[in-house]
Amino acid sequence: MQEFIKLYKEKVLGATSGWDRIRFRGTIRWLASEEGLRAFLGSNGILLKNFSKWAETLTNNIRASCAKQAEKLGIPLIYLNSAKNNKEALARKIAEERGMGEGDICMFSVVEPCLAPQIRKDSQAKKLKLHMRHRKCLWIYHYWNDREFGFGHTRLQTWLPLTATTCLNGRHWLERQLIREGIAYLKDGNCFPWIADLLRAQELFDQQLRTNWPATLDRLLRRNCPIVGRALDIGLEHYWSADETEWATDVMFRSTRELDELFPSLLRHGLVIAQSPTVMRFFGKQVKGGRFRGRAPEEIVSDLRKRYEGFRLKHWINRNSVKMYNKAGNLLRVESTINNTRDFKVFRRPNDDSSRPPSWQKMRKGVSDLHRRGQVSQACNERYLDGLASSSVNETLQQTAGEICSPVIKNGRRHRRLNPWRTLDFKLLQFITRGEMQLNGFRNRDLRAWLYPEIGDDDPIARRRASGRTTRHLQLLRAHGLIKKISRTNRYLLTTKGRKVASALLAASAADTGQLMEMAA
Repeated sequence: MQEFIKLYKEKVLGATSGWDRIRFRGTIRWLASEEGLRAFLGSNGILLKNFSKWAETLTNNIRASCAKQAEKLGIPLIYLNSAKNNKEALARKIAEERGMGEGDICMFSVVEPCLAPQIRKDSQAKKLKLHMRHRKCLWIYHYWNDREFGFGHTRLQTWLPLTATTCLNGRHWLERQLIREGIAYLKDGNCFPWIADLLRAQELFDQQLRTNWPATLDRLLRRNCPIVGRALDIGLEHYWSADETEWATDVMFRSTRELDELFPSLLRHGLVIAQSPTVMRFFGKQVKGGRFRGRAPEEIVSDLRKRYEGFRLKHWINRNSVKMYNKAGNLLRVESTINNTRDFKVFRRPNDDSSRPPSWQKMRKGVSDLHRRGQVSQACNERYLDGLASSSVNETLQQTAGEICSPVIKNGRRHRRLNPWRTLDFKLLQFITRGEMQLNGFRNRDLRAWLYPEIGDDDPIARRRASGRTTRHLQLLRAHGLIKKISRTNRYLLTTKGRKVASALLAASAADTGQLMEMAA
């Protein structure tokens, strides 16, 4: 990101990074599975034949508690006859009509899909069985404009297993922080076109990472339903996880005109590197015959889409995404969304066992790994912006790429020059600039599959020979400083020099002769 800001320092005021939307999910883990619920019923002496009556009583108590709380807070509890109603717009309209600034706004009750237990008779075994099924039940929404977090809501399932959702927005939260600090700002929706003190604003964003999430989310849920924590008479608490997080970096330009002049070139750069303007293989999944061949169809979705504010370029991989768009006139936003945390790592003790040494483990959805999730998202945004920085360099093509066209000596060994117009070398440059290489790096096997797709796993001898050739290609790229090895791994990352050189060469290769002559004139 610093490369991008340095490149356009005459046009940029600064940048801020932090949470945008976060959707938390709260589950009572003992009740969230068939096995757990059976164990709970058995330990509390609740027979399956009495389950329906017991569960109905519990649901009625939950609904009554929400209704009583709405009356206590002096807010309406409104039943919506369709789940398709825009609840956020309705809540904002109610707040505007009531002239509200801060405080509780309203509650909605609406029937929506859920996962809930059901008792069914097993005719063969001649006994009742409990199953978790996708059904529909009544949910209670509670909208508020919190003194600390700003506009948001909680959502509670009134049937077992009493699943809850809390949605916050880091930008609304920052607004409250700015007000308390007395810092002037302009706000448009969920973004800030101008903040008087950007350094302090970033410090306030960073403070959001040091939140006691379980205590905070429990408090917000109890404002919806005060008895939810003790409704089962044994004090079961919700386990909170982050279902979806959005982390946004806003680069603030001095004027809308300056961003509008630059944005088309940034889009073109993204499209050239991704090789396709609509369904791009930015994250390197194989597409054959127009259809995705892989473990999950949703793993490869990328597009360029026109919005009412401008254009948005977005790339998904395995339910995670990074996107770029212009917003509020003078803001360039790069935003990472994480739904599938298992694609990333966190340094912690395995299974939180204090007797075992910390190591890199798969990231969990639980809020205990939320700080690391922010770090991963920020790193993704920075790599994306640094990649965009290579779309414009104040050098000629010869100055940018001339060095790699000469032999180089490293550690006493001579390495040949790279010829960008040679088919093999051009494929190497194409590979290292692809989107997924910017995120997680790449391995020998990834490059081998790109260079020698005709060699399958059924021929181990040919595969081993191809791996040897690929190792020499990697040594060549490292000798020219285009890639670097990630410490203690078998992965490689593109360097700043590699990004600049490869991007410039690929952009030049995509331009036709007429364009090049026009630019040279």
